[in-house]
Amino acid sequence: MVDPARQRSEGVTDGAATPDGNDDAAASTAEVAADALALGYRQIARRERSVAELRTRLRRAGYPHAAVEEAIATLCGQGVLDDARYARLLVEDRRALDGWGVERMRARLEAAGIDAEQIEAALASFDSASELAAATALARRRHPEPLSTDAERQRVFAMLVRRGFDSEIAYAAVRAAGGAQR
Repeated sequence: MVDPARQRSEGVTDGAATPDGNDDAAASTAEVAADALALGYRQIARRERSVAELRTRLRRAGYPHAAVEEAIATLCGQGVLDDARYARLLVEDRRALDGWGVERMRARLEAAGIDAEQIEAALASFDSASELAAATALARRRHPEPLSTDAERQRVFAMLVRRGFDSEIAYAAVRAAGGAQR
């Protein structure tokens, strides 16, 4: 990890050479960039990350802007760091593992710094019918018995809305899961 105080004392900031023209500064800058790249690889090895998330992590670790951007450019160029892949994998995992709805997935992708076009592309496969099917399955899985009281219906409805399903979809899912009074 880079020690920003050490960099400043050695005159290395954002890849600039020391005022005295010392060639050690260039070597030090290359080492800092290599360290940033190594941390980037370690972060991505733990879990998939967006470009914005990795940029934030590298900056918090104290790497200068130039080293961070160089590491990100290298990782993107190698295909290791890819926002479109990140968005697609997050959408697939959150729906399959946690039963998230489109709105919650959209909010999570926006928080991760994914641009709107990539978010829409990742969420394109979800239409209202698939949302209703997913919400109904989640409602039935979480509450397998018929929803006989208003309190049970409200609890399931609230759970679906918290999971990111639109209120109309959540209401229809509660009805489909046996929550409608006949």
